[in-house]
Amino acid sequence: MFYTTGLPSDIIVEVGDMSFHLHRFPLLSRSGVMERLIAEANEEGEGGCVINLPDVPGGAKTFELVAKFCYGVKIELTAANVVHLRCAAEHLKMNEEYGEGNLVSQTELFLNQVVLESWKDSLRALQGCDSVLSHAEELSITARLIKSLAAKASTDPNLIGWPVVEYGRPLQSPGGSVLWNGISTGAKLNTVSSDWWYEDVSNLSLPLYKRLISAMESHGIKEEIIVGSLTAYAKKYLPGLNRRQSTGDSSSRLGSVSSGAILSEEDQKLLLEELDHLLPMQKGLVPTNILFGLLRTAMILRASPTCISNLEQRIGMQLHQATLEDLLMPNFSYTMETLYNVECVQRILLHFLAMDQVTGGGSPGSGDDGQLLGSPSLTPMTMVAKLIDGYLAEVAPDINLKLPKFKSLAAAVPDYARLLDDGLYRAIDIYLKSHPWLADPDKEDICRLIDCQKLSLEACTHAAQNERLPLRIIVQVLFFEQLQLRTSIASSFLVSDNFDGSRQLTSGLLTSNEGGWNTAVRENQVLKVGMDSMRMRVSELEKECSNMRQEIAKLSMVKGTSTWENISKKLGFKVKSQMCSAQDGTISKQKLENEKVISTAKDKQGKLKKK
Repeated sequence: MFYTTGLPSDIIVEVGDMSFHLHRFPLLSRSGVMERLIAEANEEGEGGCVINLPDVPGGAKTFELVAKFCYGVKIELTAANVVHLRCAAEHLKMNEEYGEGNLVSQTELFLNQVVLESWKDSLRALQGCDSVLSHAEELSITARLIKSLAAKASTDPNLIGWPVVEYGRPLQSPGGSVLWNGISTGAKLNTVSSDWWYEDVSNLSLPLYKRLISAMESHGIKEEIIVGSLTAYAKKYLPGLNRRQSTGDSSSRLGSVSSGAILSEEDQKLLLEELDHLLPMQKGLVPTNILFGLLRTAMILRASPTCISNLEQRIGMQLHQATLEDLLMPNFSYTMETLYNVECVQRILLHFLAMDQVTGGGSPGSGDDGQLLGSPSLTPMTMVAKLIDGYLAEVAPDINLKLPKFKSLAAAVPDYARLLDDGLYRAIDIYLKSHPWLADPDKEDICRLIDCQKLSLEACTHAAQNERLPLRIIVQVLFFEQLQLRTSIASSFLVSDNFDGSRQLTSGLLTSNEGGWNTAVRENQVLKVGMDSMRMRVSELEKECSNMRQEIAKLSMVKGTSTWENISKKLGFKVKSQMCSAQDGTISKQKLENEKVISTAKDKQGKLKKK
């Protein structure tokens, strides 16, 4: 590069790959370093004076501006070049000793009066510190810029007017309306949200971003706002987090952010581990779907076990906020055979259970009156139980899912967490259907997880006809179904008796005989319906019992005594005579009870007719 002044150049300055043909006097009059190097070159007495400057901050582009300044050419200071010029001026000793108003004083004045007063300029200057970070640290430029940005981010922008004016938005009158050519239009400006700076700081490199976030925390910015910035930064540089992002205003706003530089897998892994250190270990601050996205990305990138464990612990704190789609994480390891990572879900569940015990959860206790008292965390626990049952139903068709792994995950949920066992029964039924080769002891082992007393009427009906279930479970389901029916019938008669007694006590106060007669007719109809339904159920039970007797008799005739002994052992009975007698006794006792109930109902009906 040549500078034409009418005089031939007498010095060549080499900066990187570029050579500058300059004159000695303008350089040595402004720079102490250039004065020393030119003097050393003259002492060597070489024909041509060549000076090599390999370590100039900012390289050849910055030195070109320095050379123009030395020649008296007016240069334009901007937020993009002021940091490089300030570092280069310090490196070349262009201070006040070598001329008043030298480059050091001019760049320092521009930094203090222009750059540090503006959010946009401070951010742009901070980005320029990356290439000259060591020099900027020595001059405390980086620290001053970070402090300025943190102070501005912690201030309400609606009060001081920035970044409203800086981002090209219209001016505002004292009354709050928009100004056009100095005239109030009457329109009001929208309030600036607290996340206005997310997109700006996401353009910083990771080291500078970490320092800025730490400074913002020290300035008292709320943790939820910090977490929002961390989430936006992660979405920009970790493509896996945007895979399931829904379309909308937030996605379109962050879409421009995602157009940043694509990091290598090693850099993404480093970023993920750094984000793990920055994210607070507190419940509810980070969205659950973001945590699952980070965990999935950590498994793909083979992040450190500590990072994966911390993410699992964070998810475990708020597992009740997760969805079934979140839990369905594919297996990214070649050593695992299952389609989904069941072990990871089990670890997350254990973290949730441990946190529930620490925060005062646990099984509901029993009060003085014998009634169950729910713990404060019973609702989240119930939600997690329903979520795990749904997850078990989704992973059950996997033929590579071993029985111990399926059983351990199902058994990890406490018994009190499931209000009904319908979801667990559905998952076990799907597993038995997808694994027909299971032996009978294994089927009985996994079916012991089901509490037949907590099955709904629909589930009981399905289980009684389910050929995949062991015979012992079917018998238990039939027994508890009959018990539920008898309890419901007895409770209905108890309610009827209480209502009839209370009606008799208050009958003296009734003045209208017509109203009492209508009530008696309605009660009579309810009793008839109850007796009819009870007769039908009793007849059905008698048919089922007779069918079981015939099947048992056929089996005993065909296979002999040894076959009958095996069947009796499976059913839990000792001898045939005891079982039959027990069944006969049950049927006869039930008939007697039913006859008593029918006679009682007839007596009530007769009394009502007399009334």
